[in-house]
Amino acid sequence: MSLEALDAVVWDGLATGNPVDSVDDVSQALRRLALAGAEATEEDCYPLYSLVTREGHETPSATAVALPFVVALAADPAMATGIRVEIVELLVALQAPALVGFDWTGARALLADPEPAVRREALPLAGGIVRLLERWRVETDPTVRVPLLLAFGEAVAAASDEAGSGGAADEARAVLAVLADGDDPVFRVAAVHAWSAFDRDLPVRQLDRLIEVYSETALRPRFEEVWYTPAVEGPWTREDLVRLTAWQLKHDPDAELRFAVRLVEAADRADDAALCRESLDVAWRLLTERRSVEATLLPLAGGLLTSPDGAVRLRAANILAVLGPAAAGYADRLAALLDDDAADEYLDGTVGEFARWALTRIGDPRALPGLIERLRAQEEEQGRGYCTADPRRPDVTDVLVPLRAHADVLLPAMRAAIRQGGARGGATRAFLAVLEAWGEDALPALPDLLPLLTDTWTSVYVLRILRGLGPAAASAAPALSTCEVLDFPGNHALVAGTAECLSGDRATRLRLVGDAVMTASEPWYGPIDALGDFGADAAPYAARVRFAMDNSTHGTRLIAAVALWSITGRAEPSLRVLEEFVLPIADGGDGFHAFRDALRALIRVGEISPAIRAALLTVRQSDRRLCADGGYPMIVRDRELRALVDRALAGGEPS
Repeated sequence: MSLEALDAVVWDGLATGNPVDSVDDVSQALRRLALAGAEATEEDCYPLYSLVTREGHETPSATAVALPFVVALAADPAMATGIRVEIVELLVALQAPALVGFDWTGARALLADPEPAVRREALPLAGGIVRLLERWRVETDPTVRVPLLLAFGEAVAAASDEAGSGGAADEARAVLAVLADGDDPVFRVAAVHAWSAFDRDLPVRQLDRLIEVYSETALRPRFEEVWYTPAVEGPWTREDLVRLTAWQLKHDPDAELRFAVRLVEAADRADDAALCRESLDVAWRLLTERRSVEATLLPLAGGLLTSPDGAVRLRAANILAVLGPAAAGYADRLAALLDDDAADEYLDGTVGEFARWALTRIGDPRALPGLIERLRAQEEEQGRGYCTADPRRPDVTDVLVPLRAHADVLLPAMRAAIRQGGARGGATRAFLAVLEAWGEDALPALPDLLPLLTDTWTSVYVLRILRGLGPAAASAAPALSTCEVLDFPGNHALVAGTAECLSGDRATRLRLVGDAVMTASEPWYGPIDALGDFGADAAPYAARVRFAMDNSTHGTRLIAAVALWSITGRAEPSLRVLEEFVLPIADGGDGFHAFRDALRALIRVGEISPAIRAALLTVRQSDRRLCADGGYPMIVRDRELRALVDRALAGGEPS
């Protein structure tokens, strides 16, 4: 790169696309890179990324001026190969329609660079299928030939927009066709992947051959030897490609499932743990997306509980856990794994923890001994991290709330954990949330809850438990004088309301709640949900509730609609509001939290409109999960919601 030419540039009036990096920073970065030569670092390139055209913005005015210098740096053999690759990647990012007049000849010369890594990174600079074919005819390095094939696929897909490329596109298809039926298994896979860019059904038609190649253990190192792509650091592994192939099959759910299942079976027979783990991860994703795969994966997971690989056993136990009672046939095998400490370095939890969760969901009492202690240790664990979509240990509430029937067995250990941990204990609030859900079964824990009223970290949790217990917890009333809450009007109202709940003075409580609703500022409208608990006795406040329903949106509108029904006993106009939260789900909507509340309301009302019935029948037949939270909640919440759908349909007569 010519420093004299760089010094001659007039940067005044030019701008970058990043306010942090000025044109002076760009000029200095170019000079620093040129002078550093082989000693240049990746960090030296960073200011140059301010020249990239950001989405929705114009190309920075400094980009066209700086481009010739960037091209010169990329072609400089004195630079280290790694930095040259970084600069070529930058060149690719700098391509923009506004630079149509720029002469890319120098940049495209990088396609013939002596370094394979540079040639590989420069493929997106080819500018069309014709130049890609020219490179293919002379390219001998397999680490460049693989990404060239993949580039063929993208180029053929775009050939209709490229003038004069029809013959070249046909030639590229011919190359791919030969390789797809050739002797080199890795290049067969590459050709299929490339072809899928313009014919997405080819991987489906080639499913058997893909499975055969991926299942051949001896071929695994070959993928890492040759499969590189631009802008990706390091090679692709066989497992990476299994994951990518599964995504390419996504448009054909049956083929996608067959692909995962057959790979798991083949890997299990060959004791290929790496392939088995990756294929199970694909199967797990499918399970979180579609109900219909459950029956297929149940025996598959059950058979893998005895796998010699701990990470495989973990994944199998996780699948059985979310399937719940359907996995009862594997309860003995799961019980045998309770002390299995095997884990996966990239996943959260051990085999034993997933096996115990599976037993809790099956309803097997062998899961109960030591359960509270393990959950407490989980909550108090430092530095725990996980990806929400991956297998992971469930939240405490998801384990314990369904075990209310075993409260008498679990409460002693839970109470001890609360006493020992105190208000700031890592597991205390999680256990309090469970006690709230258990309702009156939490009453024996009352003496251990009252000290927690003095800490704002736990006081609101305890207040909600006390409200649920009502007069049965009247002995707790004096302790309310010690309650400390954050200074927020809603919190102070919660304390006062809890006192009235404990006293059993219904009339006074109705007056307090009613006054709060009448005086609340919009758009909150006060504790309307609590007002609905009084039924017809809250009739004096019905007009305010109706006003709130008519003049609010989202959750407040839904709550007001349910309260209005509770007060008036009339299904309309509440049903029309509930339709707003039910009908969109049948059309693919994802407002599942409001949908849950609407279903519970419909069950209480006992009536449904024809539109709601039709929507619920559609939802019942759908294969998708009624959850968008990722990971195990996709299955657990889906099952909970579908149970509510069944109850709403069973108890709801058309209005």
